Amino acid sequence: MTTEIRRGTERHLTRTRGYFTRHSFSFGDQYDPENVRFGPLVCHDDHHLASGVGFDEHPHRDLDIVTWVLSGSLHHTDSFGHSAVVRPGEVQVLSAGSGVTHSEIAGPEGPARFVQAWLVPDELGAEPSYSVTPVDLVPGELTLATTVGSARFLVARLGPGDTVVLPDEPLQHVYVAGGALRRSSLAEPLSDGDAFRITGHPGLEVTAAVPTELLVWAFA
Repeated sequence: MTTEIRRGTERHLTRTRGYFTRHSFSFGDQYDPENVRFGPLVCHDDHHLASGVGFDEHPHRDLDIVTWVLSGSLHHTDSFGHSAVVRPGEVQVLSAGSGVTHSEIAGPEGPARFVQAWLVPDELGAEPSYSVTPVDLVPGELTLATTVGSARFLVARLGPGDTVVLPDEPLQHVYVAGGALRRSSLAEPLSDGDAFRITGHPGLEVTAAVPTELLVWAFA
């Protein structure tokens, strides 16, 4: 049973004109053999894009890509003809399967911030699919945003003093996407960009110190 703390200040950064990204795992030339995945999760990036900036058309294969927009909007297009604008409160799931190309560009109304997770799918070479689904978040509670294979993605928007019980799955990746958690038996206070990686500790509790957005991946 372990609870590992990963601080946002320790993450690899990619920075260029108009955007910067905080990487939770090894990415590109920033290779760390001790930090390549957690369960099926192989990428968990926190992207900040200026208006009109983003990632031009590029390919993916055999990945389930889940995107949660924190602010602004994200414009998606792909080689299967899908086109959508993803906003806060909506979850985007792109299953690349046998292969797809897509682009992601911040909307014209202002900067965008989004967290994107890449997961190795249960089945390789499947038919690609795409969806954008609104999530009816319940204030102060963990809400299921989507299920991808055997993985669950949950979101909580917490007020100061709100406490949530984390899931029972044996592997959990818990990311503070805004705000802060109080000091607890698990760790010193966690703030924006910090994360827990929990193994074999079901039903742990965390409490918000200020208004906080929590993103939780739970793996059976």
